Amino acid sequence: MSESNNSGGIAWAGSLVGSQNPNNLGYRYSHNHKRFKKSEEDDGEASTLPASVVVQMKNREGEDVGNLIDLPTNSDIDAMSALVHTLLNPDDDDQDDAKKIPYSFYAKINRNGVEDDVEVTSTLANLIVENNLGTEDVIVLTYQPLAVFRVRPVTRCTDTMPGHTEAILHVSYSPDGRHLASGGGDTTVRFWDVNTNLPKSTCHGHKNHVLCTAWSPDCKKFASADKSGILILWDPLQGKAKSTIKAHTKHITSIAWEPMHMNKDCDRLATASKDALVKIWHARTNKLIATLSGHVDSVECVKWGGEGLLYTASRDRTIKAWCVEGHDPKDVGKLVRTFKGHGHRVNSLALSCDYVCRTGPYDHKCTKFASDEEAYQAAIEKYQSFKAGEPERMVSGSDDFTLYFWHPKESKHPIKRLTGHQQAVNHIAFSPDGRYFASASFDKKTKIWNGKSGDFLSTLHGHVGAVYQVAWSSDSRYLVSASKDSTAKLWEVPGGKRAKETLPGHADEVYALDWNPNGSSVATGSKDRTIKIWKH
Repeated sequence: MSESNNSGGIAWAGSLVGSQNPNNLGYRYSHNHKRFKKSEEDDGEASTLPASVVVQMKNREGEDVGNLIDLPTNSDIDAMSALVHTLLNPDDDDQDDAKKIPYSFYAKINRNGVEDDVEVTSTLANLIVENNLGTEDVIVLTYQPLAVFRVRPVTRCTDTMPGHTEAILHVSYSPDGRHLASGGGDTTVRFWDVNTNLPKSTCHGHKNHVLCTAWSPDCKKFASADKSGILILWDPLQGKAKSTIKAHTKHITSIAWEPMHMNKDCDRLATASKDALVKIWHARTNKLIATLSGHVDSVECVKWGGEGLLYTASRDRTIKAWCVEGHDPKDVGKLVRTFKGHGHRVNSLALSCDYVCRTGPYDHKCTKFASDEEAYQAAIEKYQSFKAGEPERMVSGSDDFTLYFWHPKESKHPIKRLTGHQQAVNHIAFSPDGRYFASASFDKKTKIWNGKSGDFLSTLHGHVGAVYQVAWSSDSRYLVSASKDSTAKLWEVPGGKRAKETLPGHADEVYALDWNPNGSSVATGSKDRTIKIWKH
């Protein structure tokens, strides 16, 4: 019998069957690996792992929780969450899983001399195999509580709000989620009723495009700045200008308020401008507290950190940190350090504490405070529980297509250079719990990164135009992105690479976006001169 034609398919090999060759079943595949079912022994590294490893649980402050524990290597996040719940509440007999706090887990892993926090995404076995961990050593896992509440994904447009006569460049909810403000090319600032989605007041005062806006953390003041360098502070309830300041000689690019946990009165704010200066103002007296000069080109972004530093990013390719702690004018405005690394203008900055500094004492419960002192104490408690002994983290995005990951209070050198985008980076935003950050780019992609280590996690494909802005839900489980393609898209994080929902309806590019801090709705502002409200 000729066996010349054995290049594919099945060839008969009956003469080899029987006790002489028990592995042959009477037919032969042309490819050896097809012959047998893969046996357990072929699983490679996973099968060589021991059945259990020794683990030490720690909280975010670095304190040991419980003793050393022998954990099965197939333990997943749910099993480890149940273990932590038992360690923290040994007397709790309640079996209702819905009442238990979910946790995420991080292992400290040394890579090329740098210690990274690597998140456990599935099982301990996967963590050990992917990072080549020794199974003889104690694996230290740090747990972080996740949001107990869940924000419902937005899926439908409930209201379209006309009124602006030019493109809308900014929409933002107040920290307590009770007010919505917008600004744009028609030189007006508008305040909207969140409950009825009707206009409350239209504020005239600017003579040029409104380029940036910002709420104070106590919700009592709203700042807007325009292309002529004018800064106006508004009373959002009355819809009237409290003060108008000729702040800069060229257009103002960014505004940042001091966080409430640093200043009970919330009366200091910083403005950055194309004139290469950053100025700190007193909101009650309208006086200039300090002028920060040091950049040699337009300052594109300013962020007020939670640890007494102000961060500025400029077209001169540098980022600078300034001391703004204390109210003595001699102390305010000293240059602390300069961060270098980018090869082109730095467009955007994001801090791990941005969300908690923006929202102050407010959360998804829409709490009302009896006094300013009570709100101030709540803001301090909220910030301390968020920080929990971890350093402030900063990410910068640039026209050189890269991001840099920094620990700005500790070092002027970057922890990591993050590559992957193929065009300029537009916007970066940390998730409210600091576990992730998202970057939006002109390359039509949004990328998700690990907020602790800077590791790349996933690319979100779907937009067919540049992505201008992103916003997180307050429980850090969803992300919305606004694009040149006239849509916004909703993504589930860290899971989906494809959009969970597309939010169509605008007739032109979507420039502005914000998710209400109480989680109830998303607002989008477009070049088509309308604002749309999206809900579940």
